[in-house]
Amino acid sequence: MPEIHPTTATLLPVEADGVQVVAKFFRALGDPVRLRLLEFLLHAEHTVTECVAQVGLSQGRVSSHLSCLADCGYVALRREGRFSYYRVADARVADLVLLARSLAAENTAALATCVRIDDQQVAPRPAPTQS
Repeated sequence: MPEIHPTTATLLPVEADGVQVVAKFFRALGDPVRLRLLEFLLHAEHTVTECVAQVGLSQGRVSSHLSCLADCGYVALRREGRFSYYRVADARVADLVLLARSLAAENTAALATCVRIDDQQVAPRPAPTQS
């Protein structure tokens, strides 16, 4: 495990407002649906309809989550006619998602027993329809 030297690296802004912004950055990622949407958008842009099919929620809820991700700068929106296409706005988002997955996997037992952070229930994905 690498050593962390707080005296040689500034990890958080000194100002209280700066720390609030960083906390808000993480809160935007704290929703399971938004994380699933980000992961879905990592490799290609998708329409809202495709995102709805991926996460299995209503169009309104998915649009709300995508708007949050766009407002926070995680995804970018491109409009073409009646369609809206979303994609990851910054390649570092992929790094962040992969790092989070790795850290969570290494800390599964501790995260499972943590009672100070509420679990958010995620609606199960619907079964694929037979065509």
